Parts: sequence; C-alpha cells; structure tokens
Amino acid sequence: MPSIAESFFGGLGRRTLAALKGIHEVSKLINTTFYWFLVSPFKGKPIRLRASISEIVKAGYNSVPIVAVISLFVGIILALQSAYQLKRVGALIYVANLVGVSITRELGPILTAIIVAGRSGSAFAAEIGSMKAAEEIDALVSMGINPVRFLVVPKLIALALMLPALTLIADAIGLFGGFLLATTALEIHPYNYFQQTVNALLIKDVVTGLVKALAFGVVITIVGAYQGFKVEGGAEEVGRRTTASVVASIFLVIVFDLFFTALFYYFT
Repeated sequence: MPSIAESFFGGLGRRTLAALKGIHEVSKLINTTFYWFLVSPFKGKPIRLRASISEIVKAGYNSVPIVAVISLFVGIILALQSAYQLKRVGALIYVANLVGVSITRELGPILTAIIVAGRSGSAFAAEIGSMKAAEEIDALVSMGINPVRFLVVPKLIALALMLPALTLIADAIGLFGGFLLATTALEIHPYNYFQQTVNALLIKDVVTGLVKALAFGVVITIVGAYQGFKVEGGAEEVGRRTTASVVASIFLVIVFDLFFTALFYYFT
C-alpha cells in the first residue's frame, strides 16, 4: 500500500505531466493554425474564403441582436450605479466620463467576448467534436485535407474580424444607453452629456478595447478547436468538451483582460 507521500507526489507528478502534455498540444495547435493562416497562402494554398464568410455571418452578424440588447442594458445600469454615488457630491455630469471610459476600455470588449464564447466558442467545440466522434476528422486526413486548415482557420478569421466589430457596436450602444438614462432620469442636458463624453474619451481608450477584442477572438477560437479535437467517445463526451470550452474561454478571456489592462496601464 503506497504511503501518503507516495500518493501525494505520484498524483502531483501525474497532474504535472498531464498539464505539460496539454500545453504541448495547445502549442502545436496554435502553431499549425497560424501556419495555415499566415504562411500557407503564400505557398499556393489559399484560405477558404467562402467558409470564412459563412463563419463571419454565423459568429458575427447573428450575434449583433444579443450584443446590442445586453450593451444597452449595461450602459443604463452603469449610468444608474455611477449616478447613485456622484449625485452625493453634486457631480452628476461625470456619469458621462465613467460610462464612456468603462465601456470602451473594459465592459464592451469583455462582455462581447463572454457572449461570443458562450454562443460561438461552444458551437466550434460541438461542431469539431461531433466530427471527431463520427470519424469525419479521420476521413479528412485520409483524403489529404488538413483539418486545421479546413475547420479552424475560417473560424479564426471570423472571430478575429467580428469580435472587434461587435465590440465597436457594443461600445456605441452602451454609450447610447448611458446617454438615454442621463438625459431622461437624471435630467442632464443632451449637449452637455455629449460634450463631456467627447472630452473624457481618448483614441487610446477605443484602441485598447479593440486590441483586447482581437486577442479574445483568437483565444476563443483556439480553446473551442482544442476542446473539439480532444473529443474521444460519443455524444456525452461532446457535451462535456463543449461545456469545458465555454468555461476555459471565459476564464482565459478574464486572464488576458487582466494582462492587457496591466500592460496598457504601465506602458501608455
């Protein structure tokens, strides 16, 4: 019977080896994806444009209604919460500053990424996982078709383009939500609110959010594809991997958000 120390260090070693294996597989997937995305078009193997456009419609255009509604509500909620504190010191006009900077730098990109992770990232994992379970991935390989080029690259292009675009929409509608509440419930003059927002926002605030959104799009795609390729079994495994992709995507989105926020704070 193994001792407590043997059990502890044995379990620790197995988990470490499993983690290192996972890091190696993710690194290999990232390397292969960016090879087919950036290098192969210059070697006579172009990107599948029709599939990319289809993914853009599914991941981007079809996400606009839910992103718009949630961003509007978030803008209103943020204006209400900031007004609750600022009216105590007679500084209601600074609601515009708080809403503008918070949405463009943080809430716009991160809420959009979480919505897309739940909507499109899970769909990526389920699609690839179902193909893996049905041995369609093996069929692609046997026909000489690289599954990463065929399946992952169009999804990467879609999210790399659409997440920043959706973030811009979320920013605009979130700002409008704050404006709507401020000019009605808070009785701030529309011109004063607009002028305060313009004075508060800088180009780097919007650019910061867009850079984050681009990174989030890459993260969501890679995580969804990785979990899909890891499927081994039937429908139950597909469901488990799909759930894992959403959880991992949201976790990594927040980690990368912290990283970029600290980076922009210290270097801008």
